[in-house]
Amino acid sequence: VGFDQDTLREAGIEDAGAFAAVSSGDNSNIIAARVAREMFGVENVAARIYDPKRAEVYQRLGIPTVATVRWTADQMLRRLLPSGAEPLWRDPSGGVQLAEVHTSAAWIGHKVSKLQDETGVRVAFLTRLGEATLPTSQTVLQEGDLVHVMMRTDEIDKVEAAFAEGPEEAHA
Repeated sequence: VGFDQDTLREAGIEDAGAFAAVSSGDNSNIIAARVAREMFGVENVAARIYDPKRAEVYQRLGIPTVATVRWTADQMLRRLLPSGAEPLWRDPSGGVQLAEVHTSAAWIGHKVSKLQDETGVRVAFLTRLGEATLPTSQTVLQEGDLVHVMMRTDEIDKVEAAFAEGPEEAHA
């Protein structure tokens, strides 16, 4: 039983950096993902859901879900290996890309404008509780937000580092 706390402890959940719930049952996967995040503090969790309608509901509740085979594999890797910006689109020259970039918890509570000023990216959109939204300069980042940015392809390492470190005043 993938959501049993003793089973999870035996599997090393207390030292886990990520958790993928991929059993054959939608309900079990959602419960396991929530237990991993809420009981054991695992930040990067994802649950495979077979029913696309359920997946949408859970995504809106802030539980990262994946539903189709290819999309599932891509999304699982993106959620479990968040240190790499995964390009969603590239311009024909390859110089600019749209990517989802993992954001450190240190950015929570800061405005999108601060994130843009300090990292040199443009926030294209946020996914918040499963809904895509176009942020304004006054939009404040919240826990669980997925940040999708436009950036120069040659600045990926710099951008990823800035997103991982958090705002400048946190390091002063």
